[in-house]
Amino acid sequence: MRVLMYYSNQDVRVEEMPVPEIGPAELLMKVNASGICGSDVMEWYRRDKVPLVLGHEVAGEVVEAGREVDRFKKGDRVVATHHVPCNTCHYCLSGHPTVCDTLLKGTHFHPGGFAEFIRIPAINVDRGVFQIPEGVSDEAASFMEPLACVVRGQQNAGIRPGQSVLVLGSGISGLLHIGLARALGAGLVVGADTIPFRRDMAGQMGADAALAADDTLIPRLRERNEGRLADLVIICFDGFIPLALRCVEKGGTVLFFAGAAEGATLPGALNDLFWRTEITLTSTYAGAPADCLTALKLIREQSVPVLHTVTHRLSMDEGATGFGMVASPVEHHCLKVIVRPQE
Repeated sequence: MRVLMYYSNQDVRVEEMPVPEIGPAELLMKVNASGICGSDVMEWYRRDKVPLVLGHEVAGEVVEAGREVDRFKKGDRVVATHHVPCNTCHYCLSGHPTVCDTLLKGTHFHPGGFAEFIRIPAINVDRGVFQIPEGVSDEAASFMEPLACVVRGQQNAGIRPGQSVLVLGSGISGLLHIGLARALGAGLVVGADTIPFRRDMAGQMGADAALAADDTLIPRLRERNEGRLADLVIICFDGFIPLALRCVEKGGTVLFFAGAAEGATLPGALNDLFWRTEITLTSTYAGAPADCLTALKLIREQSVPVLHTVTHRLSMDEGATGFGMVASPVEHHCLKVIVRPQE
């Protein structure tokens, strides 16, 4: 079978590997749609592990089910998440399954989602594989994992109906956050970015306003929010961290959603940040199986219009180009890139 073997953002090769063999409690999945995630092009995060096959936003169909699998059969259309929790450790039992060591280190697909076929391990089959709802395309279903991450992030941030929400960064994650905040009943949703075409897309995803992420942002935000800053600020690009800390209203919350550059530190004096402000800084990582189910429901109901964000659909042979696009999205007017491994 063909795979995309990752060496660096500029060196991704179509190579051949054997089709994986599965065990009695595993699935063999034909991958029909595989999204390129921003984390796939974080070279510092990958450099000690290359070469490897990346890809974790996958949807397709079961081509073989192990003899012990009773929930799925050949021909079922399914979507899967690559990381799942153990459900029994301290973190899982205290409501933090996405920092479970099993989720962080112990589960993955083989060889990775940018392949014609993947082996889904037994633990993932047990709690990380879901039937694709009728009427949902493979491309739409492949958004389950990234949208689940967004769902968990806003849950961690304690989003409430009627709040004002500012999303800093209108790349793919920011756009999903805008769509979800709108679906969850935010009173005012503002997207901000430095790039005009991303601001245009923020409006299509449900933002009440799409503003430039520059020195004009704070006064324009106050104009639209009865003189106040944002109750919830969501950071979807680490370059906006200093701006985010100036845009949150007293008593508000800042959600650190995006991964930061290697060695990045938190700016700001503690007294300026916390004393007499009662702001909350919180973070998020990944999505749990329950978040995946919520994401699938949102996709099925089209509450978050995920397919609006797709700018490029590529065959396997074109897939290497997709990594360059995601790594340099402004140059390529790129948002979401979907690889179709069967083409």
